[in-house]
Amino acid sequence: MTSQHLDTWEQAVQWLREQPDQQKLVVDAYYDDPLSKAADRYWRSDEWGAIRKFLPDQRSCAVDIGAGRGIASYALAKEGFKVTALEPDKSNLVGSGAIKHLAEETKLPIQAVEEFSEKLPFPDQAFDVVFARAVLHHTSDLAAACREFFRVLKPGGRLIAVREHVISSQRDLPVFLDQHPLHKLYGGENAFLLKDYENAIVSAGFGMDRVLAPLESEINFAPYSRNELKEEMAARLGAKLPFVGGVASVALRFGPIWGVLSRIAQAFDNRPGRLYSFIATRPR
Repeated sequence: MTSQHLDTWEQAVQWLREQPDQQKLVVDAYYDDPLSKAADRYWRSDEWGAIRKFLPDQRSCAVDIGAGRGIASYALAKEGFKVTALEPDKSNLVGSGAIKHLAEETKLPIQAVEEFSEKLPFPDQAFDVVFARAVLHHTSDLAAACREFFRVLKPGGRLIAVREHVISSQRDLPVFLDQHPLHKLYGGENAFLLKDYENAIVSAGFGMDRVLAPLESEINFAPYSRNELKEEMAARLGAKLPFVGGVASVALRFGPIWGVLSRIAQAFDNRPGRLYSFIATRPR
């Protein structure tokens, strides 16, 4: 990892793309080209398949907050939404420039808007879905952002905030930041306590439908598939307890055993920066 500090997120991602030993991370994070193929891969992924189950039946308008390269904007448009992609960065690699090129190439109904999430430039009750992928932990004012999400949603509209970094205490934050592959290059990463996310969402007026724990859904443990995650857990068990590794690999394939062990694992999961997702609805 380079010790230099880069000025922009675009530079950090470009640096990552140039590292031969980081290509799996580049692909897993959908930073590879061509963008249209990366976006289509995301739409077909297990992660999006799990998200699709939470999309409302009404599929008129959606806003993708902190849209980045536009992979979720693409997925929402493929699901039948007219999409507004909110992205303050104008970059042609990781920002609104990339989104505009993607919309032009795919002819999907995606419009890029270059603004921040804490004060949305939209009228009240404008959208059926507010979608945010790895966005809330970047906000400068978490509560204000959630209030804005509530304001622009129609009654019955849904907030889908996925892959948010969680810490158990403020002491964990430096540990998480030190482990993050790009934070040392550019900065900008953050994480909140689980209760901070929940309080901000509920205090804004939402009804919380689901809080998805790290091992509960492909939304959080992607790019692992469920089977890959089971094999990884069996391998770790086998490394600590060699005599049970093979047995664990077979046992974890059974749904009830996986359910019990994953809940036990989650109870002891205190990794700094682990991922949670939140599904909430604006009451009618």
